[in-house]
Amino acid sequence: MFLFVKNLWWVLREKTLTVSSGKRIFISQRNGILVRTPSRSIALDPKRASNCEYTFVSHAHIDHVHTPNGKSKLVASKETAALAKARGYDLESSEEDASGVRLFDAGHILGSKALLIEDSVFYTGDYSSRDRGFLKGSKGIKCDTLIMETTYGDPKYVFRDAPEIVSLVSRIIAESFDKCRPVVLTGYALGKAQMITYLFRGWAPIYLHDAVYKMNEAHIELGVDIPRFESYSENRLERRPWIVVAPSMTGRSAFIKSLREKYNALVVTFTGWAIDPNYKYAMGVDYAFDLSDHCDFNELVELAKYCNPSKIYTVHGYASEFADHLRYLGFDADPLDNKGQSTLSSYV
Repeated sequence: MFLFVKNLWWVLREKTLTVSSGKRIFISQRNGILVRTPSRSIALDPKRASNCEYTFVSHAHIDHVHTPNGKSKLVASKETAALAKARGYDLESSEEDASGVRLFDAGHILGSKALLIEDSVFYTGDYSSRDRGFLKGSKGIKCDTLIMETTYGDPKYVFRDAPEIVSLVSRIIAESFDKCRPVVLTGYALGKAQMITYLFRGWAPIYLHDAVYKMNEAHIELGVDIPRFESYSENRLERRPWIVVAPSMTGRSAFIKSLREKYNALVVTFTGWAIDPNYKYAMGVDYAFDLSDHCDFNELVELAKYCNPSKIYTVHGYASEFADHLRYLGFDADPLDNKGQSTLSSYV
């Protein structure tokens, strides 16, 4: 009886669509996002193994990968499978080709993909439409239904272009080096740290935190043109100018505290949340810059306009608020979970 009630509850929560092809498609948020069509079921970025016919893993950030159980056919890019393996997840059985679905570059991190289901439903996963270093942004695709991430779906989140940020940070590095003061550049270990390495590769010497070194090596093996810098080691550091690229962490972490106490290191972090003026104080860093691997608010609007769907579902971040804005613009839009609450993504 309990199982019947539970299943009925999920059925009642499902969104039912009739797309231009005449097919009925059901969409719900359960263990990731579930899409059911008359011919197949697909789990989109589930947190744990799924029994659907297909499981789509959009990219290799920890909140999007899981340990598969072999009951569902895995769909992911070869880059995502390789980066997941470097993080201890076995996605080697995944394929890029599957019946009824097509992969498109998502521009988020290396190997990140969006998914078009039966030429009707377009799921962005985490997404970026702007070019950044070795990554190219993605425009989107025309579709009947758009399921879009809205991590930064608030008007205050409008990001500067990467070259402007590089210029500002390079000035800070130069001033710090003039004072014989080293610099720590921090960003998420997979994705952001490789972009930091690429954008600031002209400085020397540069050392890498072990977690960053591991992900950089995986990128180099996949053909990304970033320099092979040495791994950080205390015995390499002196009281002189240098740069360490490290994962995102607060100024209260043992690693940052040690570099500050021993070498008076300056700490710069990179994230879209840096738009909030209090962010750097909350993190305990010296500077924070709005370099993000996601679309900003204006880019999310442009993505919706470009895709021009008849229905939009928003997920993550400011899902409810951005759906309200899309309705103001004339779109039929709703947050997928219908909770009207914002949740923040960790990998930004």
